[in-house]
Amino acid sequence: MAFGNRGSMDATDPAQPPFIPFASRRSVVHSTNGIVSCVQPLAAQAGLRILREGGNAADAAVAVAACLNVTEPTSTGIGGDLFCLFYNAKDKTIKGLNASGRAPAALNRDKIINDLKLKADPNNEQLLVDAAGKPVGRIPMDSVHAVTVPGSAGGWCDAVEQFGSGKMKMEEILKDAVRLCEEGFPVSELSARFWKECEGTLKGENKGELLKNGERPPRVGEIMKKPGLAKVFKELAKKGKKGFYEGWVAEAIVEAIKKNGGVMELEDLKEFGQTAADMPTPISKEWEGHRVWECAPNGQGLVALMALGILENIEKNTGKKIGIDEGWKHNQTEYLHAVIEALRIAFSDGHWWIADPAVNPAPVDGLLSSEYLYKRSHLFSMDSVNTGLQHGTPAWQSTDTVYFSVTDKDGNGCSFINSTFGGFGSGIIPSGCGFVLQNRGSGFSLRQDHPNVLAPKKRPYHTIIPGMLTDPTGKDLKAVFGCMGGFMQPQGHVQLLLNALKCGMDPQAALDSPRISIGTNYDPGAAIVHIEEGVPEETLKGLREKGHVIKEVKGYERGLFGRGQIIVKTVDEGQQVWSAGSDLRGDGQAVGY
Repeated sequence: MAFGNRGSMDATDPAQPPFIPFASRRSVVHSTNGIVSCVQPLAAQAGLRILREGGNAADAAVAVAACLNVTEPTSTGIGGDLFCLFYNAKDKTIKGLNASGRAPAALNRDKIINDLKLKADPNNEQLLVDAAGKPVGRIPMDSVHAVTVPGSAGGWCDAVEQFGSGKMKMEEILKDAVRLCEEGFPVSELSARFWKECEGTLKGENKGELLKNGERPPRVGEIMKKPGLAKVFKELAKKGKKGFYEGWVAEAIVEAIKKNGGVMELEDLKEFGQTAADMPTPISKEWEGHRVWECAPNGQGLVALMALGILENIEKNTGKKIGIDEGWKHNQTEYLHAVIEALRIAFSDGHWWIADPAVNPAPVDGLLSSEYLYKRSHLFSMDSVNTGLQHGTPAWQSTDTVYFSVTDKDGNGCSFINSTFGGFGSGIIPSGCGFVLQNRGSGFSLRQDHPNVLAPKKRPYHTIIPGMLTDPTGKDLKAVFGCMGGFMQPQGHVQLLLNALKCGMDPQAALDSPRISIGTNYDPGAAIVHIEEGVPEETLKGLREKGHVIKEVKGYERGLFGRGQIIVKTVDEGQQVWSAGSDLRGDGQAVGY
């Protein structure tokens, strides 16, 4: 089964209310040469220019990432991290790139305990509590200690070097981002909203660098300039990784962190710049006649693969089928109950096992084994919520974000995701640089016996995950896809794939369809489920009867369900055809030529 052609939802259906005041219908975009699908039209155009001028999907992806740093700085930037998957059409391989930064060498659990005045839980010495006895499981997102070394700059360089066409210099790739910084750009609707909502995150004397005239968030359609960020891009283009991880940019980063009480040193940045991105082998699972690909941990793509495997076993165990023409129809009670419970089971494992593979490698083969997924599927009950989920132990065999998809005329595909985690990340801006530093370190656990516990030079659990779909052999690219939004991301991957492969939706319809998101702060042990408006009331009633605590989400708040992009490949008369959708929850678009 392939992506279908059932079309978008009926806009006249009263069960499908408008998302936001300017909601409008979007068609699938088709092209034989290449497509860029992302959350900002100006960034999409930059990627398209690179494709037209001879660059490939990886070159264009970096151009898009840099422009998004300019146009949607609440979500992404050079002060954050990135992961990507690249399909090379020439040798029919998929490679991964992990450009996630590490904790400073001087940061450890004891430092957090002292600075935050924490103490051991009297009931469990592995856990921490504050002075009032309230559990503290992670570094607070607004703490300077949540700032890890930014991986994006090194990742951009490595993506171009490892996967690029070899025809485009970094100066050319970053040209549009520099131009937007220097000439200014008109701020789009949702970007302006995010800017206003996240203004309070910005800290210190440098926050004016990200405010209109240094005073306030820019409004819709107003011109915003970022001369400091243009200088950073030029330095990176001229000197490569050394232009960011050494010299004046690195000095500004360290100065800003230390002013806020942090412990990052120039050596932390220099060391990362000398190694930068890793290229771990991607992980995958065969599902529904295809193979689904994700980056290996410390990213959480493992959760998506496990959930798909658990759903597959739920179908076998119950004798029911999930899909629009099958027993459990799309977004009806039994369908969503199975999806919700499969995700909760998968997260219960992912939240324990996913950590820095160099320190605590997850037992990926065991977690994805057919025997283990079959065993975990028996935690599912058709009648009620499982309220006692704990992580399993398999046999040992080994927030705000921007996601975008790019394909090119040669058949290459790049699934790329770049993030500063929370809105405006840590809110800390290195002087004269015009970008925020991420707060990705809040992904560490502070539980002493946890595989993902904070330690010096360690990478945290990472939410950002790019996805790809191929034939079962992994040789023939079928789709490049992803869905941003913190812990929503594996949930988005699962729902997009179900919409496409089980319910026959085309790329745009698969993105338009209402989504669910589990948990309070995505706690797999919680019964709370956020459900997007548009799901039938009968379904909500049925889920409540099974024990789910339902919170319906409307209007702009629907952004918590992520903003996805999909590009699908088909072949007609011997010629490749790219077909793309872009999420209606974002300002963006899919563009081809």
